[in-house]
Amino acid sequence: MELYAVLLMLAVIVSTETQVVHRDVYYMGCSDTEKEILYGFDGEELYHSDFITKEGVVTAPDFADPVGFPGAYEASVSNIEVCKQNLALDIKVYKSPDEQLAPPDVSIYSKGDVVLGAENTLICHVTGLFPPPVNVSWTKNNQIVTEGMSLSQYRRKNDGTFNIFSSLKITAAEGDVYSCTVFHKALDSRSKTKTWEVDVAVPSVGPAVFCGVGLTLGLLGVAAGTFFLIKGNNCN
Repeated sequence: MELYAVLLMLAVIVSTETQVVHRDVYYMGCSDTEKEILYGFDGEELYHSDFITKEGVVTAPDFADPVGFPGAYEASVSNIEVCKQNLALDIKVYKSPDEQLAPPDVSIYSKGDVVLGAENTLICHVTGLFPPPVNVSWTKNNQIVTEGMSLSQYRRKNDGTFNIFSSLKITAAEGDVYSCTVFHKALDSRSKTKTWEVDVAVPSVGPAVFCGVGLTLGLLGVAAGTFFLIKGNNCN
């Protein structure tokens, strides 16, 4: 069943010395397996409804002076039911036209600097996909892992495609190889895999060697200059 979404964007112009355009976003989407409602401002998410834990989640950090959304989750439950009814009507009227598919790009990186034996987080960034959903799985040394894995909400981009992040908590050990595999119907092989290896950079000895050689040559130059200066004075 196709994804149905309603997007409301409001542009507000604030007049000061210069004109600044701000964008408020309300996104609602549903399908037979997915449902999503979020509020955003200037490309940043402020709130989303978590239909698994059955609560509203304010995502702006404390220093951003986040606003409240009283009653937003309860309203979301009702709005999703409306979304499903509209979806069923649209499918009947438009007779399920072919979907416009966009395959995702996938990248994987560590959240912090890699230190052997220290806890870290791997992030699998899936971007540019349409439509949701997308499935993400992790492996460690070719073994599937689920413990310590989490998946973000979908984030809508200005071009209508979506981003999503999956993270995996790890303890870095030399030689470990992790992979993130993404499954989406727009991919030619239905999946795409990116790998990440524990690789701790060893500090180069090159700069130290060059500094040592340079200092030694400098001292030799000073010694040689002093020797010839004394010899010259003795000759006089």
